[in-house]
Amino acid sequence: MKYFIRYFIDFAALALLYSFVFFRKWKRKGMDRLLVNTLMYLYLCFVLYFTLMPVITALPFVMNHPYTPMNLEPFVDVFQGRGDFVRQVVLNVVMTVPFGFLFPLTQGRRASFGRTALSCFCMSLGIELLQPLINGIRSSDITDLITNTAGGMLGYGFYVLFRPVTSWILARLRPSR
Repeated sequence: MKYFIRYFIDFAALALLYSFVFFRKWKRKGMDRLLVNTLMYLYLCFVLYFTLMPVITALPFVMNHPYTPMNLEPFVDVFQGRGDFVRQVVLNVVMTVPFGFLFPLTQGRRASFGRTALSCFCMSLGIELLQPLINGIRSSDITDLITNTAGGMLGYGFYVLFRPVTSWILARLRPSR
């Protein structure tokens, strides 16, 4: 029950942020923007759930544990056969495929492969640097950063592949003029 309350506080804060800030802003831009931005917001909430939460209840204890620096040796677990490295690599790639697909939809014409890859890299870097701060048990790893960015790049490939379909769907949501 204690863990449930910690997560509930974070999700309540995210729901309030969406309701009072983002929903109003995105709704004014049209149903197509509202749909795409809401999907991206929900996706990012799930990423936070799996990587950083609980956050708010952990903030008072950020300085109560040592900060473990990022492991900067790429794929050391893979090469040394430690743990369930295949599962970790696959999950890290899969986790950011939606980012690579949704980010260009939220950005419109400004979204390029490079911009999407850089944004995915920055999101992943932020998560990797914050994980050991928020929770002394978690660690950060350069392999996660590489595989997350690769997942975002793969997601961008899916975006390009399905662009005609997504454009058609979003066009149907735009008001007729």
